[in-house]
Amino acid sequence: MQQVANRADSATAARNLEGKTIIVTGAGSGIGQASAIVFADAGANVVLSDISAEGANATADIIRSRGGVATQVLADMAVEADVQALVRSAVDRYGRLDGAFNNAGIVQVGKPLHELSTEEWERALRIDLTGVFWCIKYEVIAMKASGGGAIVNTASSVGQIATPNAAEYVAAKHGVVGLTRAAAADYGGKGIRVNAVLPGVVKTPVVTKLSAEPYFATLFEKIRERHSVGRFGEPNEIGEAARWLLSDAASFVNGSAMAVDGGYLAM
Repeated sequence: MQQVANRADSATAARNLEGKTIIVTGAGSGIGQASAIVFADAGANVVLSDISAEGANATADIIRSRGGVATQVLADMAVEADVQALVRSAVDRYGRLDGAFNNAGIVQVGKPLHELSTEEWERALRIDLTGVFWCIKYEVIAMKASGGGAIVNTASSVGQIATPNAAEYVAAKHGVVGLTRAAAADYGGKGIRVNAVLPGVVKTPVVTKLSAEPYFATLFEKIRERHSVGRFGEPNEIGEAARWLLSDAASFVNGSAMAVDGGYLAM
């Protein structure tokens, strides 16, 4: 009987986002795409946001082929009106907003600080940090109307430490961690939990592409040595961590910066 109960508990855990409406930004590829699939498999109505219609449509097709529910919304995280419209679309389509995975972002340009242009600096902060601020702002408004919810932001292992030639990215991701904690303090008592995941290097299409460039190939090889599990991560592994944080199983977790990094920060 205990084995039957354990199997039932596992099945319940696998569907622990049943009926929840969840926004995923940057859902067209990589961590965003894999996470959206994980959430849909767990029973969520997933609102897929990406700057690429092709990517969002591809993710939606995968989810629907697996029997899941998905809606696509084009949005640029560098444009506040787009973010506001994204949240409105989710509520208009499903009647409420229960969760969000604010994952969209851009990678570092690979220059030392003194070579960064002001444009490169401001673009990184606008997308990787200010875009997350806008997401949280409008998601919170919608969640308060729905009776609560949970938000997960994608930071990075370099949201806790630094790496060379990435000043704009390191600064933005440190900002995401701080913003996560500030929002958790503001809204934890109002039924809205806010947490962050801190991925190590994950085998996304962007990482695969960058690996062909000499600078990044050398950098990634050095970083791999700090991943004590002996490998880089898979996108769905980040999605599984985010799924748990978005679920009621994580009801006592608020303001956390969860490392999902293969041991990178522990080395």
